[in-house]
Amino acid sequence: MSDRYLAFANSNLGRRLVGALGLPAPLRLERWQAGRAKPVDGALLLGGEGALATAASACLNKLTSDNYSAVEGAFGLSRWTAEHGPKLKALIFDASELTRFEQLIELRNFFQPAFKGLGKCPRVVILARPPESLKDPIAASVQRSLEGFSRSLGKEIRRGGSVQLLYVGKGAEQQLEGALRFFLSPKSAYVSGQVLRLTPCAVEVKDWTRPLAGQTALITGASRGIGAAIAEVLARDGAKVVLLDVPQAKDALTALAARLGGQALALDICAVDAAAQLVEALSEGVDIVVHNAGITRDKTLKNMSDALWDSVINVNLRAPQVLTQALLDAGKLRDNGRVVLLASISGIAGNMGQTNYAVSKAGLIGLAAAWAPALAKRGISLNAVAPGFIETQMTAAIPFGIREAGRRMNSMSQGGQPQDVAEAVAWFAQPTSGTVTGQVLRVCGQSLLGA
Repeated sequence: MSDRYLAFANSNLGRRLVGALGLPAPLRLERWQAGRAKPVDGALLLGGEGALATAASACLNKLTSDNYSAVEGAFGLSRWTAEHGPKLKALIFDASELTRFEQLIELRNFFQPAFKGLGKCPRVVILARPPESLKDPIAASVQRSLEGFSRSLGKEIRRGGSVQLLYVGKGAEQQLEGALRFFLSPKSAYVSGQVLRLTPCAVEVKDWTRPLAGQTALITGASRGIGAAIAEVLARDGAKVVLLDVPQAKDALTALAARLGGQALALDICAVDAAAQLVEALSEGVDIVVHNAGITRDKTLKNMSDALWDSVINVNLRAPQVLTQALLDAGKLRDNGRVVLLASISGIAGNMGQTNYAVSKAGLIGLAAAWAPALAKRGISLNAVAPGFIETQMTAAIPFGIREAGRRMNSMSQGGQPQDVAEAVAWFAQPTSGTVTGQVLRVCGQSLLGA
């Protein structure tokens, strides 16, 4: 679905008119394209002086060949200045050593000059320690304050940029590369204002050009839209894909599976024998499970019938739990597996006329948080991805005024693409992403709705 306002705002006439009227001026986002050599296409500036900056410096040359530091000679790098340095594509700042309120000025000292030298679609990652891991209440308060700073910075960065905060637990320093590869690259184009916690993970990616090589991935609701995009990206990253959708979508499903060299499985996930059929179809087991299948049946609560309520709960919430449990019980979900649940910002902020849908999506976020500790004993991670306004057939059917509001009510003033959701799912599916579990990642352009 085309965004005519985005196209107009980026035309010569549109830029002048939009600027004169003070209207939203969305910039076309850069997205990952096949054949790209490194995650960062441009200069990277590293700031801070703690252990996390040291850990990040070890992988800088894998991210880009154009690296700088905020201090001359730090980490063996030349100093960057706004007056003489190149435009910046990526920033990493280690805030883990900030333990007193008066030290928070270091955030201003680093970011104020750096923001004067940003290029197009810049990426920012702030590194810190989990506040709950610190015994000193002042230090914990300072580290927690970074959430307000990072989210505010995400709303100020503009130019198609993004800002994330990563709380890195003790022993998880070696997992930074995978997170930096995602959050500093166009793969995270529509992700901003997010806060994630990293914990130790022993599994590593052997080949970053095909991080899912040798893995088998099941994707539900895979015949079109976001599900099809997820299948495309996982296959691109080396996974053998098993595509599942309702029998009515069998033709489209079969065609996509044939193109990706995968397997098609026509199955109603709410059928009485769905779990048994799935276990039988996955006789060789699976490494990655993506529960993307979902439906909407919108009505205000006073007009909500039992059938409309139950159908959404059964498809969106009950089926993912039942099918995952069946795979676990049958030994079909392998150790160090990855499970990703497709939630929604409706489950975080709510939405009028969607009480059933919001309940189901909030339930998935709760399921990830509650179930993750038990699954972690086998090295299995369980996370949720919460898309915001994504350009799909579903959003194309929304009335014009509501659709335009949905597109503009985020820091990037535009809707996301199915690829944006798929890239987030692919990152969660990677071996090293076992460092993140029981969490939710919003793919919403830092929506102004919800936290």
